[in-house]
Amino acid sequence: MKHEAEDPSFEPDWEIPLTVTVTAASVIDTVFATAYSVHTGAESCVNSELAVADIVAPDDNGGNFSRYVEQEYADDSDPEAMWHDWTVELKVGETFVVGHWWARTSGSPADWEWCAREAEQAFRQASLFVGKRVRKGIVVEHTSWSSERGPRVHH
Repeated sequence: MKHEAEDPSFEPDWEIPLTVTVTAASVIDTVFATAYSVHTGAESCVNSELAVADIVAPDDNGGNFSRYVEQEYADDSDPEAMWHDWTVELKVGETFVVGHWWARTSGSPADWEWCAREAEQAFRQASLFVGKRVRKGIVVEHTSWSSERGPRVHH
């Protein structure tokens, strides 16, 4: 009698739990490779009062999640300088693995687009760890770039 694994017609149940060993370093090196800042922690570094966008992709058991947050805050050394921070958190067990991308609120739209694109890609990838698929949507921003930026250079 053949063992099930030796039988070429044997197909494992799609609901069978899979186990993979992943380290925080491997998540940082793959998912957060383009982030300006990365870290681990035992709790979230997000200040919900500063959040302008917050999306969570929880696993089906509720303990693990991937989170995409956009925050705006003043620079501690220069209160006139405002920053926009795109943060992606992956919480697995008791560990948070976090990547940050940031640009000045008065920065170039190209910088904003790059940070948003990289953070969104990281969120999609991190969400796979909790068994969720994330798709891209369209958002209308109500920000006036020209009122916050300095003069443009024309070539």
